[in-house]
Amino acid sequence: MSFWKLAFDMKWIDAQGLKGAVITESNPFGEITAEQYAEITGMEYKA
Repeated sequence: MSFWKLAFDMKWIDAQGLKGAVITESNPFGEITAEQYAEITGMEYKA
């Protein structure tokens, strides 16, 4: 998760792009959970 936090903080990726890294049924190989997404962005994850 620390990489994604750094990427978001440095504006290498935005909240919309970060959704692609979230583990979901359609993306079982994601790298972060919906809870981690919320922790990184400060926004609730909505698919």
